[in-house]
Amino acid sequence: MFKPSLTLKNKHLQTLYAPLFRKQNPLTVEIERFDLADGDFVEAYWYKNKPTDTRPIVTLFHGLAGSFRSPYIQGIMKALDKKGFASVLMHFRGCSGKANLLPRSYHSGDTADAKAWIDYLKVKYKNSDLHAVGYSIGGNMLLKFLGEEKEKTLLRSAVSVSAPMDLDITAKRINQGFSKRYQQHLLNPLKKTLLEKYNAFNMEKILNQSREDITNIKTIEEFDELYTAPINGFGTAKNYYNKCSAKQFLKHIQIPTLIIHALDDPFMTPAILPTKEELSKHITMSISEHGGHVGFVNGTLLKPNYWLEEHIVEYLLKQSS
Repeated sequence: MFKPSLTLKNKHLQTLYAPLFRKQNPLTVEIERFDLADGDFVEAYWYKNKPTDTRPIVTLFHGLAGSFRSPYIQGIMKALDKKGFASVLMHFRGCSGKANLLPRSYHSGDTADAKAWIDYLKVKYKNSDLHAVGYSIGGNMLLKFLGEEKEKTLLRSAVSVSAPMDLDITAKRINQGFSKRYQQHLLNPLKKTLLEKYNAFNMEKILNQSREDITNIKTIEEFDELYTAPINGFGTAKNYYNKCSAKQFLKHIQIPTLIIHALDDPFMTPAILPTKEELSKHITMSISEHGGHVGFVNGTLLKPNYWLEEHIVEYLLKQSS
């Protein structure tokens, strides 16, 4: 169980410590372009290089507006490498710094690209066990994917961190109090990417929304209502949240899966957590009173320890033995 020091108990400090203070040395990566069936593509970043052996491979899925530059991604890549895992980040569409090729982008329940990637890995690295770790909406997507795949999944185990398993609750919570600052931080790059699509496609006709309408969006829920839901065939944000929240898929998961969550996560409330009846017997819940959103930093302010990475790697090692 995660327990922070007194100086690191605050949920906002937990959430912001790594993005603001963690020192990152440039990592060597090999970039693989992965073409998708609909003519679009994603970029996968392999830590150091693609494996040429039978090491287990861990696919990472980042959070909303995240990327290889996210501190939690670089941290877990180094931690996995030290314990003998190969790791690769599958960027969601348009998140690697290169615009994707279609009017649509990615969303919290977009499991098709992840399935295509995992299928590809199993063919190319048939002697390597496959695992996955998802953060925030990447964690929601991963849990939904596992529930959809059931016993057919090619993954051996998975870890989900700070997942918004009830998207409606999350959208409302992040629009309250100090959390509005997180919302703005996430919303700005989403709006910027969408406005860039107006230069490449007739988005005004596709969405029936002007550039000014997009510029004036103030909340994640409004962004989902005007763009995410209609462009992906959900119609409304409410319908999108109902269909893509991972909580309803948990009972179908058939592989060892660890869900890590903090009760003080400022992006959501504890109401997003599943009941025992909603859980598969294959799921282990690691719930802490403190930890913030994708935080879980203990030690001290000057000598932090990234418990989250240790906990994830320890779990994956148990599933690989």
